Amino acid sequence: MRILLISGSPVAVSRSRILTEAARQWLNQQGAETRLINVSDINAQALIQAQFSHPEIRQVIDQVASADGIIVASPVYKAACTGVLKTLLDLLPERALENKVVLPLMTAGSHAHLLALDYSLKPVLGALKAEEIMSGVYACDSHIQYATSSHPSVIADDILNRLEQNLETFWQALQRRPARARRPLAEAAQ
Repeated sequence: MRILLISGSPVAVSRSRILTEAARQWLNQQGAETRLINVSDINAQALIQAQFSHPEIRQVIDQVASADGIIVASPVYKAACTGVLKTLLDLLPERALENKVVLPLMTAGSHAHLLALDYSLKPVLGALKAEEIMSGVYACDSHIQYATSSHPSVIADDILNRLEQNLETFWQALQRRPARARRPLAEAAQ
């Protein structure tokens, strides 16, 4: 299985990125081929100016096309996914997520924005024709602790359990799908 993880945080160190890395580790243990895209690493001018033909944008589009499943993670900013993630999703072709299983992940400062997952991110994924959108995982900042010089990052047990349950459902949904012959994600990135 080819899984593409998209981290929608505009900063390199974020709780949504920690959640994404935990998901990637679980998937790798299942034998999945994973690739991670950080929106913060994509050429900002290409994103803002909607340069569809820019090599970095083309690379993302190719990686999405080559994936069987997609995990999209974002912190909540102003009751929605980040603007930079939305900008990237806007550059994908209209049916970019057709025949894909998608798992959304969101983090926020409190439970106040819990519905951002259902009312902000999922509608965009649906507009891109995602075949199956999992329920997703929402975590508050207090559930994920940053790494320190002496300790690794820590995800609260209840969030980790919820993430693993969602990943199991995601993995089972991928297993039910017919296999499609495609280039490996590593080749699609070139």
